[in-house]
Amino acid sequence: MTTKGTLKTCIKGHQFYKSSDCPSCPICEEERKPKNSFLSLIGAPARRALERENIKSLEDLTKWTEKEIINLHGMGPSTIPKLKKALSENGLSFKN
Repeated sequence: MTTKGTLKTCIKGHQFYKSSDCPSCPICEEERKPKNSFLSLIGAPARRALERENIKSLEDLTKWTEKEIINLHGMGPSTIPKLKKALSENGLSFKN
């Protein structure tokens, strides 16, 4: 029998299993995931990293270098190409 992790309950009362100490509720994360934004293209850890830095739009993202974004806690290897594509499709780029 395999274990799913520890049963946890978030502040909204959702119950979920986690095998790590991460307190994020997957149900709450899905509910708050943007539907029509570049933030909807990336995973929750990367989205939270950008939100922590108050990056809410592609224009906000242009104020940062690619290296600064890569160094944020939560950025995974697949995130930067997605961000570059979103910027490029809107005629924007990371700060040089």
